[in-house]
Amino acid sequence: MKHSQKFLDIVNEARARVKECRVDDVRRMLDAGDAFVLVDVREESEFARGHLPGAVHIGKGVIERDAEAKLPDPDATIVLYCGGGYRSALAADNLQKMGYKDVISMDGGYRGWTEAGLPITKP
Repeated sequence: MKHSQKFLDIVNEARARVKECRVDDVRRMLDAGDAFVLVDVREESEFARGHLPGAVHIGKGVIERDAEAKLPDPDATIVLYCGGGYRSALAADNLQKMGYKDVISMDGGYRGWTEAGLPITKP
């Protein structure tokens, strides 16, 4: 997908402020049984077609509204992913602004996960 330069500019600004990890980092965290909340910020229809094992859905469009109810611990490690890593970086930036202390955006997103041949959950 070709993104506009203005969109890429705000994503890059957000990326400068948030922690990022790679797909293989998240896989290692899952395999190790690390304690973290895995959040899919894609659209509901994208989530319904398939998502990472154990992920909860909070769409980017509503994450600021729903975060306190669905993510009650601001000290918890939260890993966000989207399709490729752009929406998750924007969402991570806003969660940090809301006081969440350990928010990570997974670079590569769902696309990187599936391209690596890693398992997904389908309805």
